[in-house]
Amino acid sequence: MTVVVDLLIVVAFGFAVSIGAHYTGACMGMPYAAGAIRPMPALLLMAPLAFLGAVLASEGVESTVGHGILRTGTLALGLALAIVTSSLVLTSAYNFLTLPTSTIQIFVFSTVGAGVAAGVPVNVGTLGTLLVLWAAAPFGAFALGFAFVRLADRWRTAAPRGAALGRAAVVGLVAVGSAASFAMGANDVANASGAFVMTGLFGLVLAAAVGGLGLAVGVVTWGRPILRTVAFDLVQLDARMATAAQLAQSTVVLLSVGFGFFTSLNQALVGAMLGTGIARGQATVLWKPVRAILTGWALGPASGFGLGFLLATAALHVT
Repeated sequence: MTVVVDLLIVVAFGFAVSIGAHYTGACMGMPYAAGAIRPMPALLLMAPLAFLGAVLASEGVESTVGHGILRTGTLALGLALAIVTSSLVLTSAYNFLTLPTSTIQIFVFSTVGAGVAAGVPVNVGTLGTLLVLWAAAPFGAFALGFAFVRLADRWRTAAPRGAALGRAAVVGLVAVGSAASFAMGANDVANASGAFVMTGLFGLVLAAAVGGLGLAVGVVTWGRPILRTVAFDLVQLDARMATAAQLAQSTVVLLSVGFGFFTSLNQALVGAMLGTGIARGQATVLWKPVRAILTGWALGPASGFGLGFLLATAALHVT
């Protein structure tokens, strides 16, 4: 049993590292793309903020993940290990492919797949709420991104493309990237550390701290290659659009976290970016990468359910 516990801790921490790397583009991609901050300072700023978000603001999400997805008091260690391993393998694979999928959706459907394999009832109410939230979040972020750009454009004339950023633009971009980093810690840490809560291994605070440390490690050690993907491939940005998109994303995610639920950071960002692009004219949106990302979103839940089911089945046979 001690071996299984140790393995669960190692795999969950590894998953947190993968998550931290996976979301560097979603958090600091906008400031980096607009030229407000260089890659390493962006990552060194993001890492502690993600840790703080995990420790200070993730309790509601940790509780939802630990007790709200499957209808069981405590989950067997082997099943928790199957869930986290499935999520880690798939997230790492999508990181390698630089495909911005949703780690939340992978994790939730890995959990559902494992629960189905083990005959553990799924909390349909929680799952339904999450599905509605996931569907609504990109549209909410789209609307906010659109509105923020239109409001900003009323106040000031857009600077020519290639012009140096003013101090206010730099501060604003770094500020919204910092807010997104904090939001990521609060929103996403439970994907990895929720397994500790499911099994009763750790309490909410300790689980969040261990997961938050993993997020920070992932940001600074593996995050740089992912940093460019969302920022440069999706929308042709100026500083005002980047600020509006990141602000819309952070607003949607933090509102969700405030109610104890988590939503996709990438989906909120993509919705916000498309909103800013449409506000400036459809030609600013690069639709080919958008279609690739939508494909990744479809693959994430399906692959999570399938691999979670298979690994849980294998764990049940071993035990």
